[in-house]
Amino acid sequence: MIVRPIVELPLLAAIWGGSFLLMKIGGPEFGPILYMALRTIIASIFLLILLARKQQLTSLISHKKQLFIVGLMNTAIPFVLFGWATLTLSAGSTSVLNATVPMFGAIVAFFWLKDRLNITAILGLCLGFLGVYVLMLDKINAPDSQVIIPMFAVLLAALFYAIGANYTKKYLTGLKPLTLATGSQLAASSVLLPLSMFYFPSQLPSIAAINSVLLLGVLCTGFAYILFFRLIAEMGPTKAISVTYLIPAFGLFWGAVFLKETITLTMLAGCALILIGVALTTGMLAVFKRTALSN
Repeated sequence: MIVRPIVELPLLAAIWGGSFLLMKIGGPEFGPILYMALRTIIASIFLLILLARKQQLTSLISHKKQLFIVGLMNTAIPFVLFGWATLTLSAGSTSVLNATVPMFGAIVAFFWLKDRLNITAILGLCLGFLGVYVLMLDKINAPDSQVIIPMFAVLLAALFYAIGANYTKKYLTGLKPLTLATGSQLAASSVLLPLSMFYFPSQLPSIAAINSVLLLGVLCTGFAYILFFRLIAEMGPTKAISVTYLIPAFGLFWGAVFLKETITLTMLAGCALILIGVALTTGMLAVFKRTALSN
């Protein structure tokens, strides 16, 4: 593994882990659809400026159909699902559930791209989904079970992320990461902006909420998606989405520090099972073992 992905993976995890914190701050005031529309519009403006400076705008036209599909699968749909779920779930819980993306990625690759799933990978899938159950255990047994549907919304968002990553591998391999990031955000904006017209808040959001969507758009979306698509190009989708190994740690940490969210033993146990399951499913444990032996 080359040096740059080793640096960029934890950086991307820290940024995306912080996105759950920002959604908790601004989402309730804007509403999930308007908030995510603003997120993608801000990201689109930021990325278009960069793309224009590099004189790569024509690449958007030549791949507009594929970029529109990626924008739906990898941005518009999961963003709204996450935005709605964080109205109920803690930032930490949402980030842990997001760690199932590589497992869904392996399943999608198995059925769509005909990638193999060995016994170890199947065991990893079982452990990972057991971890999801453990994470949900307290909520399932609670009298007030309003969080169950939001949790399934996060899992559905993770599935769409996985489909988007595999679609990128199949149809957009070789396209520059900046073009991929810009096209996906523009496509998502074209879908979310008309919908957001029906969801304006009744009062002006606070400065904190406005700052949160600005940070979310520029840093957690525009800059982060450049990193993400570059990692897909350099490492492949399965290894690139392994960034979700680290996101729960940052999500739990940011939530505890800034929102005073409680981290329970059940959450940690569920998180551990999910991460072990993801590692087995994607083969990353074997990669780490070979790297250690070679050193």
